[in-house]
Order: sequence, then structure tokens, then C-alpha cells
Amino acid sequence: MSKVLIIAEHLHGKLNSSTARCVTCAKDLKAASIDVLVLADAQGIDGIAAGAAAIEGVSKVLTVANAANAHALAAVYAPQVVAAAKNGYTHVLAPSTTFGKDVAPRVAALLGVAQVSDIMHVDDAHTFQRPIYAGNAIITVTAPGDQVLVATVRTASYAAAGAGAASAPIEALSLSAELPTHTRFVDLAEGKSDRPDLQSAARVVSGGRGVGSAENFAVIFTLADKLGAAVGASRAAVDAGYVPSDLQVGQTGKIIAPELYMAIGISGAIQHLTGIKDAGTIVAINKDAEAPIFEIADLGLVGDLFKIIPELEQALA
Repeated sequence: MSKVLIIAEHLHGKLNSSTARCVTCAKDLKAASIDVLVLADAQGIDGIAAGAAAIEGVSKVLTVANAANAHALAAVYAPQVVAAAKNGYTHVLAPSTTFGKDVAPRVAALLGVAQVSDIMHVDDAHTFQRPIYAGNAIITVTAPGDQVLVATVRTASYAAAGAGAASAPIEALSLSAELPTHTRFVDLAEGKSDRPDLQSAARVVSGGRGVGSAENFAVIFTLADKLGAAVGASRAAVDAGYVPSDLQVGQTGKIIAPELYMAIGISGAIQHLTGIKDAGTIVAINKDAEAPIFEIADLGLVGDLFKIIPELEQALA
């Protein structure tokens, strides 16, 4: 039977919803147990562990409190994950986020195994489906069954597991792992926003090159605030300097799956569509009736976004 270890993603003492999405994926493995590993410092670890323990389907939460874990450094996390994985685990999962893409390859390298990336469907314990060619094709891959499997989970393909009726037990884990000294934390530069997180938001309003300028992007922010939505952008808008790169949605940005996605002034290049293919309802607003975005949109409005958006805001009011 499979025994799964999930590397918890967290920031500022809060568990990221990507961890709960990994739990949903792990359930498809029909595992005997699904454990969550929380690496943090002593100050914030209890709250993170409690959040992980509340996820339905989690068998146990393992905690490693160490001052070296105060910041999510992949070089520091990886040896500890490997040490924990040697306790009989058959699968080690991490979300296919910036965090997971940083940590998982190091874990795989230290274990001497190949990594499976972007799992979007589980066929069986060692056979998975994942996207290739910017999501234009889906490939089935089979990993060796005689070694630990390290994989990242495409979080846009899985809903977050809900809260369970009871909390899973929390156990402090003592690990024997030599931590590297050549890597140190210097600073964390992150955008500050009261809006929902782009990768976990239920609603997202995105703007593209058609918005015209950084100043005009204010209409996107205003509409998003009225909807309680996160703000996203196409690569063209980011490259033009309208918004920072952390808002980019698409193949080279964030892969998201909101319940509602509004694409405003976005033509719909294949690289952008890759990032929203799992969205629930897609609404497109563009003055070009031939824009590719309309081919995948559930609802489309052809017209001037600067006229349509104020009308939408009036209706919302």
C-alpha cells in the first residue's frame, strides 16, 4: 500500500491552500496513510500544523521545528524531507507552485530518482497524466514502482480538500539531516495586497494589452474589488509594464482554476489559455470579435472595455 508524505507550503505562519489540493490528489492514490510534513521555526509551527491537521483525509501531521526553517529555502528543506521520506514513504508530493518547483527537484536529486511533474490525474499509484506542449497534449507517464516517487501536483486540477470532522494527530519529528551552510536567507520581496491570492481565488479579473496603459489598469482593479476578486494579467500586459510579473497568468506565469475568470482586453494567446483551461466560467471582453479568447469563453462581449466595464459596475451596484 502507498504511504504518502506531502510537503506543506506556508508563508507568514499560514498554510497555503495548495497543501489541501495535494491532499485531494493523494486520495486518488488509495494510500494507506497521507501525512503532511511541516517545516518551520518554533514560533509559527503550531498554527501551521493545526491548519494541516484540520484537512480532511490527513492521517498525521509531522512537524520539524528548527530556526533554519524560518524561511522556505529549498536547499535547507530538501535534506530534511529526504530524511523524513525514509520512514517508509512511497510517495513524496509537493504543489506545482513556485515553492514546490523549487523544493521537489532537490528532494528527487538527493534520493536519486526522477521527478514526475504537474500531475493532473492519477491512473494508479505509479501512473499519472500530465500536460505537455503548453497544455496542448496530455501524456501518460509511469514511474518505477521500486523506488520513492517524488512528484509535483498541478493544483489547478484539484479542488482543495475541506475541513475534516476531527483533527489529525500532530507529532514532533526528530530528524538526522545535515543542513547546508552555503545557502542563507537575505530578504523576501513580495507584493502587498488586500485582494485574494491569485492562485487560490474563486474569482479572477485579468487585463491584457487592450487595457492600454498602467494608468488604465485601474479599471481592472476597481472591477475586481467590486467582485471580491483577485487581479491577473496577460504576459503582454506584464511585458508592457502595466502591472508587476507576479500577476501574470499563463504558461510562464501562474496556472489557476477559479470559479469565475474574466479576461478583459486579452486576445487569448495559447500561452495564456494554458493558465486558465481549468477555470469554471470564462467571461471575455474584447473589441476584436475574432480574438481567440472567444473560442473558449463561456460568455463573450464584443465592444469597448471602457464602456462595458462601467456598465457592469453600475449593474453590480
